[in-house]
Order: sequence, then structure tokens, then C-alpha cells
Amino acid sequence: MPTPKIVIVADWLTNLGGAERTLAAIHEAFPDAPIFTSVYAPTKELAELFVGADIRTTWIQKFPKFLRRLHKWFPVVRVWAFRSLDLSEYDIILASTIAESKHVKKSRPGQVLISYCYTPVRYYWSHYNEYRHDPGFGKMNWAVRLLIPIFMPSQRKLDYKAAQNVDVFVAISTEVQKRIKKYYGKPSTIIHPPVDVDRFTPARVRGDYYVALGRQVPYKRIDLAVVAATKLGIPLRVYGNGTQHQHLVDAAGPTVQFFTDRFGDASDTAVADALNHAKGFIFPTEEDFGIVQVEALAAGAPVIAYSKGGVMDIIQDRESGVLFHRQNVDAVVDAIKKAEHIDFLPGTLRRKAKRFDKSLFITKIRKIVADTQPNRK
Repeated sequence: MPTPKIVIVADWLTNLGGAERTLAAIHEAFPDAPIFTSVYAPTKELAELFVGADIRTTWIQKFPKFLRRLHKWFPVVRVWAFRSLDLSEYDIILASTIAESKHVKKSRPGQVLISYCYTPVRYYWSHYNEYRHDPGFGKMNWAVRLLIPIFMPSQRKLDYKAAQNVDVFVAISTEVQKRIKKYYGKPSTIIHPPVDVDRFTPARVRGDYYVALGRQVPYKRIDLAVVAATKLGIPLRVYGNGTQHQHLVDAAGPTVQFFTDRFGDASDTAVADALNHAKGFIFPTEEDFGIVQVEALAAGAPVIAYSKGGVMDIIQDRESGVLFHRQNVDAVVDAIKKAEHIDFLPGTLRRKAKRFDKSLFITKIRKIVADTQPNRK
């Protein structure tokens, strides 16, 4: 049987985050595969991560720069762009998707579409009410709130239809596997996202501070970490930026310090160093998976986390961290107090992170692709 031609498709490549790092690992598994994406903004970090990759874009890339920056406002435009791609020369289409890249068309018999799914689109399905309350567009939230109920029914139909065209779904966590079944009616296999564990070197002597890291938007609930640390009078280093930044600064006491994160001026090295020495990592949000939790474990920092979503695949209560079950300040305070009385060993935490190592991810994603080949015609 001839070697199948593989193509990778991604929603967009405009900033560096967990999905982009996972995409890079997928490309590492299949280095000869080109990457098609709706729009590409080659920042220094992205250019370094995808050095040597054959990245191709849709016609959205031809838009003026200011319009390309607004592409997330217009999901239906990305649907049209992905459906216009001619991928007929490829045998296997591997879509790394949280949004529209699964809308690509299979154009001949025997072609296989695999979706590595970070979640069914959150603002259509599982988190619709939260996004309608605060869409995350800052001063333009009022306009988006008006548009959401008008366009949502048709967008859901398009998204569901695209999901039915997928041959193999791969979920990033147990939580996402449940959502794929609930909203798309499709089975899936779980392959957790990869973490480069070797980026971290746990310090034997830990600092006296905790770390909170992430985009400072409402659903991340970084405010819970800030207020809890202020209430307890403990040192907290906050890495991130976003629409809630000033709100967080205003709520913070003197023991809370703010730093720009990996998407801003702070380097990955600075963030890794902070985690390597941290007393613990506070994760108060419900995430689809939460790569940064694994990074914290790899750095030897126990994780204090809200017990919902992807965290349940990562953290074992009182073994690799402390879980709290209510998303409020008092619950975070109680969890921190509990963690203070548990002797977490950095080496043990790092070993727990190893089960998410990038090398295992590459092996598993290659097997998924290999297992589709007998079905080719």
C-alpha cells in the first residue's frame, strides 16, 4: 500500500497558546504535511515554533490587515474559506480544531477526515450562556450580545453538519469526549494534548509564592486567585493580560504582583522559571483540558484547581494538588490552606506529568492515522 498523503488543517495561526503548541506537535508527527489555515500572522514565537513548516492560507489572508485582525468576528466567513480549499490530492485530512477547520470538504471516495477536537465550539454549545453574558469583545460586547441570538441557530446547524462529515473524532479530555457525544452524537478517542516536560526543571528549594497564569478574561476566573491571595496575605504572581486586567489590579492587595505572560513581554523561560520555584499553582477555571496544569506539575508545583472539566484527567486530590468544588473565593482560600499542610514532593509531581509528554502524544496520533489506512479505497 502506498504511503498516504496527509494534510493538516488549523482554524487560525495568529497567537501562541496551547492549541498552537499541540498543532506543532502534530506537525512534528507528520513533518511532510502542509498546514492549511484561515489566516496566519507570523509573530516571532509562531515563526520559531513552525520553522520549516509549509504553511498555506485561505483567501482571508488577502484581506487588509485590519480586517484580518477581525476574522474572529465572522465565523461564517471562515466556514466559506475552509470549504473553498481543494484538498483532493490528500488521502488523510487531519483537522486541529476548536472552530471551523472541520468544515473542509472531502472531495473523493476513500478520503478520511480526522478531527483532533479541543471542544465542540464553546460559544455555540457548552458555554453559550456564559459567552452571551460576556462575549469577550470589551467595549463592543453590547453589539455582539445583540447579534448572538440572531446568528446562533444557523451557526449551530452548520457546525453540527460539519461534525457529521468527520470520520474519526479525537478528544483532548474525558470532558470533551462527553461533549462530542452530547452535541454531535459521535464517538471519540481520547489523546491528551502534549506537554514538553523537559522545558521544566523543578527546584528542590521552593519559593514562598503561588502562580496564576492565563488570559485575563471573565471565564478564566483569575479574580478568585487574586482575591483569595489578598485575603490570606500570601504572595501571588499573576502572568497574563486581557480585558479584566485593570479589574484584577484594582482587586489585588500588596502581596499580589502582575507580570506580562507568554503572549506578551514575558518569555517562556521567565514563566518556566516562575513555575520551577513556585510553592503552588492556582487554577480556578473550568477548562477543556488545561496544559498549564501539566506544566506546573512538570515544574514540581502542586495544582490548586476547580474540580470541573479537563482538570479531572490531570489532578488527583491530595496527590498532585488540591481540588475545590465551588467556584468562589472561600473555596479557593480553603484549598490553599489544605495545600499548605500537605508535603508535595516536586520529583513525584514531575513523574505524574510524564504521562502527558510530547513523545507519547506523537506515538498516539500516528497510530490514529495509521489505523484509518485499511479503510482507504
